[in-house]
Amino acid sequence: MKFDISFYMNKKVFLTGHTGFKGSWLCKMLSGAGAIVTGYSLEPPTEPSLFGIAEIEKDIHSIIGDIRDYKTMKSTFDAAQPEIVLHLAAQPIVRDSYKDPSYTYETNVMGTVNILECVRNNRCVRSFLNVTTDKVYLNKEWHWGYRENEELDGYDPYSNSKSCSELVTHSYKNSFFSDSQVAISTARAGNVIGGGDFANDRIIPDCIRAAMKHEDIIVRNPFSTRPYQHVLEPLYAYLMIASKQYEDVEYADWYNVGPDDADCFQTGALVDLFVKAWGEGIKWESRYDGGPHEANFLKLDCSKIKAVFGWYPSWNLETAIQKTVEWSKCWATGGRVRECMEKQIKEFFNSIA
Repeated sequence: MKFDISFYMNKKVFLTGHTGFKGSWLCKMLSGAGAIVTGYSLEPPTEPSLFGIAEIEKDIHSIIGDIRDYKTMKSTFDAAQPEIVLHLAAQPIVRDSYKDPSYTYETNVMGTVNILECVRNNRCVRSFLNVTTDKVYLNKEWHWGYRENEELDGYDPYSNSKSCSELVTHSYKNSFFSDSQVAISTARAGNVIGGGDFANDRIIPDCIRAAMKHEDIIVRNPFSTRPYQHVLEPLYAYLMIASKQYEDVEYADWYNVGPDDADCFQTGALVDLFVKAWGEGIKWESRYDGGPHEANFLKLDCSKIKAVFGWYPSWNLETAIQKTVEWSKCWATGGRVRECMEKQIKEFFNSIA
């Protein structure tokens, strides 16, 4: 299903987590569609950052603040008077959640409470989407995808805190919005890749850092399986869900957003694709570093979003890797990354059936 992105023309959108990797791409999509975007987030989580490199602050109204600080966020929210709220802010790294579980829970759980309190105490909002993760499910290492009605119980502090964020959203929907016209949904997305991700402990950023230094790529667990997809895939789905439930509250629900089975790759196979796309004779080696527990096999069943909206992924994993390498080489050679982002967004929209 191809929805009309011009829906967002002059719509007031409040976006948490706008300085992050996904948030920066989403800002670019929304500003390109003519939306009036207010972003609320901490400073960019990495240096360098996509937010800084691509000068995203030119495109939106950016407020630097902590989602744990309800008073400041509410003041920003009240001034923005948004019609649509997209909640992406989070502590998103599994390994970091082991290092600082308290901060992870404060951010991912109470941050969700705070943004929902802003929505509850304003009459302007018609559509709210909480972006969580594929890791919210109780992982039984099944070789089939988890569906939206499966049990929520993430293992590590990050995954578990996002399970809690889901449950908080469910409770608020039932307790405060059941008879209102505010549409409340969550979207559980798989692993995303794309140009401008500089996070630690993510495989593609690790690949890019090694390739730029002409070093071997170190892979912790080449046999772990994840649902990889280009970052524009779930962002498009988020915008579609938020727009459709804005028009009809009956669309409000819980949705998995992930690739088709063919793009649920083992990490080693993913790195093989990267090595092929990057060239320059780079190679990788497996080296387990004895880190904390992470799921070995994870896949989503996306039948629901396909049935409800007619949504299907547009770029396969090989294309996603190629686009990621294209952006990264543009940046590495001092190219115009804003133009590269705009070009790739246009190419993505043109590829949608």
